[in-house]
Amino acid sequence: IPGDALAQKDTLCREYKEICRIFLEEGADFFVFETFSEMEELLPAIKMIGEQAFITVQFSVNQFGYSNAGLSARKLLQKAGEAKEIDAVGFNCGVGPSHMHRILQILEKPEGKLLTALPNAGYPQMVTGRMLFTGDNKDYFVDRMQQMTALGVDMAGGCCGTTPEYIAELAGKLDLTQYPQAKKDTEPEKQQAPKEDRSFYHTKEAEGRNRKLIAVELAPPMGIDDEKLMDAAHLLQKSGVDVLTFPDSPSGRTRADSILMAEKVARETGMCVMPHICCRDKNAIAMRSQLLGAYINGIQNFLVITGDPIPSMVRTTVKSVFNFDSVGLMQILADMNEEQFTQAPASYGGAINQGRRNLEVEIGRVKKKMAAGATFFLTQPISTQESADRVRRIKEETGARILCGIMPFVSLKNATFMKNEMAGIDVTDEVLARYRADMTREEGEQAGVQLAKEVIVMTEDFADGYYFSFPFNRVTMLEKILN
Repeated sequence: IPGDALAQKDTLCREYKEICRIFLEEGADFFVFETFSEMEELLPAIKMIGEQAFITVQFSVNQFGYSNAGLSARKLLQKAGEAKEIDAVGFNCGVGPSHMHRILQILEKPEGKLLTALPNAGYPQMVTGRMLFTGDNKDYFVDRMQQMTALGVDMAGGCCGTTPEYIAELAGKLDLTQYPQAKKDTEPEKQQAPKEDRSFYHTKEAEGRNRKLIAVELAPPMGIDDEKLMDAAHLLQKSGVDVLTFPDSPSGRTRADSILMAEKVARETGMCVMPHICCRDKNAIAMRSQLLGAYINGIQNFLVITGDPIPSMVRTTVKSVFNFDSVGLMQILADMNEEQFTQAPASYGGAINQGRRNLEVEIGRVKKKMAAGATFFLTQPISTQESADRVRRIKEETGARILCGIMPFVSLKNATFMKNEMAGIDVTDEVLARYRADMTREEGEQAGVQLAKEVIVMTEDFADGYYFSFPFNRVTMLEKILN
């Protein structure tokens, strides 16, 4: 997430803490946090309140049970249930009583917490430019609320569209003591079939092969001519490559969609593919939709990245989205693995920026990604011993499965461009000195092959594999490197 978005989140956390501190000083003993889509920005305030007051946290989800942050109702209850300071958790706003009842039917009440339900009266209509709740459906509302209390709801009420008359009628008909606890299904649990592992690294590791993993990046075209990419993919069919990866419009410059490109390559070559998914361009709804579509089409490996910012010259017309960063998207994928992809969970990993000035921060990021379900990592290109040593340190501190990035530059122009215009790629003067302006194509590629071989030697004691990014999709260099 860009610095301004991170600063905004930090500001929110500080403001909530300050508001709660003032209320505590004034004697407040009951706090209600309502209509939230996630918990991250609330946790500091909740931790500060601690046992000093009764805390209720309520989330807002749509009729399908997902918040604006892309998290499911089940995951939200689970997260809130893990916070010992929270006394009651549930849902308010977002949906009408029927949809909230349907959502609660498939959820398990968090142990040791009271459950709340405050739906809207129904759904508003647009009237002369305003969203209004029209009509009187008190009887319907109260009937649905009675059904919800039978599911174990401890605190019932209403949100948008409800009036004092709704609440008075509800209070007159509800007897919450009738339903002290939702009854659990007493039928024996069905034995679940073992989950399938469709990760790109599973077969090699399951068979106990010691060969390093090999990933090759193929950059989708900026136009509609994909001939070079498809030629490269077909050349790699019998190369022993474990997975082909496809960047998602890096540097904020439009390329063919990474998922659609990956699907075409998989269909025509039969190879394992892994599109990159960045958080810059799409909100949570679009990303979930995209991931579902990819999974349906047999793509079940993903590299999740925050994404480069939009180039400054087009920011007046093109806006970044950044609903969340890579860790947030990984949490959504973890949720989808439990909700939709239960039989064959998607495999996803993250990027490592070993060039970050404060390496401790990067190590912390890797640990957060692993906690969010990341099972592998691809690094930025390594070209020096210092860079290799920094990745080795990350490996030692985290135990992560790491594929070391290798970019075999093919000319002085290519290396100079990467040094000056591509963020995160460290090209030293020593690397530039390997190339001359008058080199032939063959000489330039040979210099790149030699650089790649040296990187392999630097990293072979700790690397789980290698992630090759060949300039201009020149994948014929791979065989020379591996030999």
